[in-house]
Amino acid sequence: MGNPQDPEFQRDVLKHALSLLEYPTGPVLEDYPHDAMESKKEQGQMACPVHFAVPKGELTDQDDLFMKFRSEYSLMQTWHNLACEKKNRSTSGVSGLTPNEIGDLFCNFISGKAEGTKIDEKQLSDILRLASEDLKAIYLEGLSVQPGQALDGTALTDWFWGQTHAALIINEVRKNCLQYAEKDMRLAGKLLLIPRNQMYRFNADEG
Repeated sequence: MGNPQDPEFQRDVLKHALSLLEYPTGPVLEDYPHDAMESKKEQGQMACPVHFAVPKGELTDQDDLFMKFRSEYSLMQTWHNLACEKKNRSTSGVSGLTPNEIGDLFCNFISGKAEGTKIDEKQLSDILRLASEDLKAIYLEGLSVQPGQALDGTALTDWFWGQTHAALIINEVRKNCLQYAEKDMRLAGKLLLIPRNQMYRFNADEG
């Protein structure tokens, strides 16, 4: 059917396909006589139908970040549900939390409302780490079923850490972890929540 957003080409393909019904006998096999134009999209460029990137300067306060994250996260959960239906599997779920519980956990932790949280005897540092893995899986698996996406691993990783509010939320979690005296929380903040090769995006120089 050619490239997305090319109705003239797609209409012509359908006309040629329907014209095969005019043959008096079958089966009929014919090559379509035209080639689709080469896509203008650069290989590896993310083409998410919803634009999430917002200059960091526009995030004026915590509530604004939470609102944008929850709106974005709700959309990505819809895509993730489609991915699960299509592939009948998911790598998310290691935290034991539902998607909504993950969102609440992060926002509550950033707001200072998750002190002493334990789930199935997991320490808070472990819960935050596993929940961040689940969050990334939901986003990346959801993106993988959106039309026209390049599935290059580097491009996917750069998209998540460079263009989503989920990454900003995880960074706020990371900064909060560094304020704790407990070694496990500081370790999570320093090494376990954001890959070292992505830290430059957040100008991280704490602790």
